[in-house]
Amino acid sequence: MERFADDSIIILGDATLGGAYILRLHVAQTLCIRFGRFQNGDPIVVSPGEMLYLGSAMRGLASRVLRHATRTEGKPKQELYQPLRIKMEEQGLINGRFRPPTQKKLHWHIDYLLDEPAVSLTHTILIRSNKNLEFELGEWLLGQPETAVLVPGLGASDVRGHTHLLQITENHNQFWKHLSMRLSQSFDFGK
Repeated sequence: MERFADDSIIILGDATLGGAYILRLHVAQTLCIRFGRFQNGDPIVVSPGEMLYLGSAMRGLASRVLRHATRTEGKPKQELYQPLRIKMEEQGLINGRFRPPTQKKLHWHIDYLLDEPAVSLTHTILIRSNKNLEFELGEWLLGQPETAVLVPGLGASDVRGHTHLLQITENHNQFWKHLSMRLSQSFDFGK
């Protein structure tokens, strides 16, 4: 198993089981992907590099993020799956009723990207909160100089007019290194 950096799994916020999350992805090669019915199923070119995806799961943060770290039947899980699960258990995000995701079907836009063998889930920030922060976090991430929209509307079908799948355009390691601190300074994750 790959060894992950200390900043590969960051958990912020209070002790709730829900909240928002930011996934950092590495795309190893140029891909041409159909994101379900997005843009009438026309393929979209995804260039190699670093990307961010923002999502929320107000009642099951662990289940949602571990689902993202799982691929469709017959494909291996993302390398970060097991370290992520261990950290979530240590932090109380997984309780006795938790059932790991199985038989994943492609549903959200991000599922299509994460199912590709050339795409790695490399880092996560989990934001435990009873507040639905997805809209505010999306606005904030879009306003950062290190991010750019891949395709308007991609990754945010539930937040009209937004995009939650972003490219990191410059200084991706420095950007990630300071992202959790910048988020903590910019947002109140409490109730």
